[in-house]
Parts: sequence; structure tokens; C-alpha cells
Amino acid sequence: MSVNDPIADMLTRIRNATMAGHTLVAMPSSKMKVAIAKILKSEGFIDGFQVVDGERPGHKVLRIRLKYVGERRFRKPVITNLERVSRPGRRVYAKKQQIPWVLSGMGIAILSTPKGVMTGQRARQLGVGGEVLCKVW
Repeated sequence: MSVNDPIADMLTRIRNATMAGHTLVAMPSSKMKVAIAKILKSEGFIDGFQVVDGERPGHKVLRIRLKYVGERRFRKPVITNLERVSRPGRRVYAKKQQIPWVLSGMGIAILSTPKGVMTGQRARQLGVGGEVLCKVW
């Protein structure tokens, strides 16, 4: 199956899995998706992730363990929502002064900068701008 926007596909898979209450979600792997998963892990939005070999040779699969809070019956996902900002049809770039705040600092913006994929807060510290990939809260 051909996917025009792999990052939006990743976010949609995570969103659907949290709404269904799944603990594990799998998707085709790429360097960008792994970088986003690293940020989600370091910011505490997911429990972990791993890249494993897929069924076909040469294809890797990214498995993400989702994080929930509360008891089994009343558990809530840590990720409330994910929103794709820049997309293939309309790229959104931000200078270092224009990096968006997500819910007054309660969420994160993930940017692709010349110094790598990072959170909006880290990009402000380094004084770089870039493409705003998504917002997570």
C-alpha cells in the first residue's frame, strides 16, 4: 500500500491505537519515524519502541508501546491528541521566534531542523527554526 504522508500515517495509527486501548502499535519504519518515537519516549508520552525485521527481507517494522495512567478499568492514555502541522501539500516552517507553544507548554511541538529532529523547546534553546512536523499533547 502506498502512503503519501508517512508521518501522518504514523500519528493516525498511534491515535487509533490509543482510542481502542491497545498497548502496542506497529508500522513500517523509517529514520524520521524513529526520531519522532525517540522524542515521544524522552518526553514521557510512550513507554518505549523497537525496530524489528518485518516479514519481507529488508523491511523494518517500528513497534511502539503506548503509555497509560490509572487502573485497568479506568486507565487513560498519556497522549491526549496528536496533530500533523506540516504536510506534503502545505509545508509549515517556523523561525526560532515563531516556534509554537502547545497548550502553554503542556504539550510539545516536534520540528525537523538542520540540527536534526527535536522538540520546539530544544530548538528555541539552540536558536534554530525548521519545519513544524506535529504537535503532541
